[in-house]
Amino acid sequence: MKKLDVLTPIGLTIGVIMLLFGIVYNGGMSGLLSFVDPASLLIVIGGLLSGLLVSFSLKDIKQMIKVMRQSFSSDERKLQDLIDTFVHLSGKARREGLLSLEMEIDQVEDRFLRKGMLLAIDGTDPDVIQDILLAEIAAMEERHRKGRAILEKAGDYAPAWGMIGTLIGLVLMLKNLNDPSTLGPNMAIALLTTLYGSLLANLVFIPIAAKLELKTEKEAFLKQIIVEGVIGVQSGQNPNLLQEKLSAFLSQEEREAKEKELNREDLDDEIY
Repeated sequence: MKKLDVLTPIGLTIGVIMLLFGIVYNGGMSGLLSFVDPASLLIVIGGLLSGLLVSFSLKDIKQMIKVMRQSFSSDERKLQDLIDTFVHLSGKARREGLLSLEMEIDQVEDRFLRKGMLLAIDGTDPDVIQDILLAEIAAMEERHRKGRAILEKAGDYAPAWGMIGTLIGLVLMLKNLNDPSTLGPNMAIALLTTLYGSLLANLVFIPIAAKLELKTEKEAFLKQIIVEGVIGVQSGQNPNLLQEKLSAFLSQEEREAKEKELNREDLDDEIY
């Protein structure tokens, strides 16, 4: 189940607030207005968009907003819950057979887990199941990589167009040195385009791309555990052995937390 990943909006908000605070603290509200320049923003946004249009298809660019939206959501599945699910399925399969899992699997929300278990219930060869599921993991990673590529390129293009805007401003300023009234506006274009480009790259595009990469790694990791669990259930592994096998994927902190939980359950059993 997806839920809001509050760290992304919090990080963006803190970045903007700190930037505004630094400007207002040193220059007041009038100083803040000095950092607003439509011409500079137009150069960066227009150049960035033109670079993306050259590099990617229109379909890819339309997916950019959808891809960015993924950084604002998180998967709340816990690895231990996934292991407990396979231990339960393994125990039931050993007692009642694989076909007994069919009704239970229909209620599973995870499409990847459901697909793997249905293949197992249908009697598909374990090697074939593994090949199918691993191919799906590889396809997922490639889709995510293409989505990140747009953001990574945007992170490259934004500062570059900021520098182009700086050069434009400097050329205009040097050509009109005899007119002091043009020095300020031209210098503003020269400096603010670099600021806008760097800000978009280092606060928005590059951090979001990095977060999406971590999310992809986590999702691939969970899917790999699902593959191992499906094969274990189909092969009729003992639930305790399957739990030990899948627990190898747990971190040290997660293992300690599970041990404490088991110790509390044993203590409660002794009390009652």
